[in-house]
Amino acid sequence: MQKVFKSAQEACAGVPDGCTLLAGGFGLCGIPENSIRALADLGVKGITVVSNNCGVDDFGLGILLRNKQIVKMISSYVGENKEFERQYLSGELEVELCPQGTLAERIRAGGAGIPAFYTPTGAGTAISDGGLPLKYASDGSVAKSSPKKEQREFHGRTYVLEPAITGDFAIVKAWKGDRYGNLVYRHTAMNFNPMMAMAAKTTIAEVEVLVEPGELDPDHIHTPGIFVQRIYKGENFEKRIERRTVTQAVGGAK
Repeated sequence: MQKVFKSAQEACAGVPDGCTLLAGGFGLCGIPENSIRALADLGVKGITVVSNNCGVDDFGLGILLRNKQIVKMISSYVGENKEFERQYLSGELEVELCPQGTLAERIRAGGAGIPAFYTPTGAGTAISDGGLPLKYASDGSVAKSSPKKEQREFHGRTYVLEPAITGDFAIVKAWKGDRYGNLVYRHTAMNFNPMMAMAAKTTIAEVEVLVEPGELDPDHIHTPGIFVQRIYKGENFEKRIERRTVTQAVGGAK
């Protein structure tokens, strides 16, 4: 039951090269900032990362990408990360793009022990028919393409079979947690975190507030401690947003 670690470095120690890492967050909202920085400092290489996107060039998962620690991304979109785009198109990074709802369900299914499921999303498109570029060669040609997926008709509608996703490690961010690993997320920062925590063999949680067992209302716990193996209190949270829009009145407008 002793799951508390003193720092992100301690909690992330032992994450091996070549692992599959599930990372919570949506854009830069609810991302495990401290764990990402720790993995960058530890120099873990050859990682396959499953996350909604890859942060931005100099923050979030973009740090690991910039350091060439990631070899493959399974995500929904490129987002605001130019380095992600550059590495993908230059053949330095393998990318499996997946519809966002399908990605969420693939991870949830993995945590629930469901090996695969049928969904209508992507049926009859390149998602199911195959041929999407997963990796480019340095000359711009397609070095690796997505395979064709099984399709089946239910009630007159075509569905595509999607495999579940599981990971060796997950890094997640919560608002509050206790020493047993029970977690509470705050508002939209919940996003992908609960499902990531369920779908990995070892889940590392960073929290803003670490409390004693019994201090969290059982009815308000989002991720039970059974899914969390390591927990620590994070620090120096930046909580950036991907893009700021500034509106300025001009010409005396009111």
